[in-house]
Amino acid sequence: MVKYLTFDCYGTLIDWKTGIGSALRKNLGDLRIGDDDLMAAYLQAERAEEETYKSYRDVLSGSATRLSAKLGVPLPSGAAREFAASVPDWPAFKDTRESLRALGSMGFRRYILSNVDDDLLEETIARHGLEVDGFVSAQQVGSYKPRPGHWEEFLRRTGASKGDLLHVAQSIYHDVIPVGKMGIQSAWVNRYGEPLPPEANPEYVSDSLAGLVQALSP
Repeated sequence: MVKYLTFDCYGTLIDWKTGIGSALRKNLGDLRIGDDDLMAAYLQAERAEEETYKSYRDVLSGSATRLSAKLGVPLPSGAAREFAASVPDWPAFKDTRESLRALGSMGFRRYILSNVDDDLLEETIARHGLEVDGFVSAQQVGSYKPRPGHWEEFLRRTGASKGDLLHVAQSIYHDVIPVGKMGIQSAWVNRYGEPLPPEANPEYVSDSLAGLVQALSP
């Protein structure tokens, strides 16, 4: 029986694409590239930065620097640091706060498992009024998803079993596939209308967090 819901944050609760795209264009200037191509290039840069652990601020700064070099765009002084500090400004999806509140009223314990630093996540939670019962960050475990450290630490900290847990996420690569390999159930919140690859097997599929609330309602 599921007692705990764990959530990816940026992409699932927070509109990662809108937030990161806006911050890149604000801080890096005229990138002369479409939104989809920009996000694909950024994601490639970020994955490279996350191969070895460093603070997420450093990951973001390094990703901006890589992206700037790849696109041949001069990086303004201080722009990479300003981009890294933008995380709490990224907007929440419209259904996030009410859905978290509803899931809490249904008796679920809600935890965020996120690839960020503690201070960035704490400010995000406070600024957007996210009702959660705790979080596990990359800073706390010294690694980034899809590595298993977040889930292992969550299970250790709470004493939960894998059967007690449903992981809720948008990212197939960072979340849905790795939890499947660990024997943990997942719910895929397909925020961006992406195809489901054959190697991913979530127990629930929804295009919104509100839709998942309905699916989990008694």
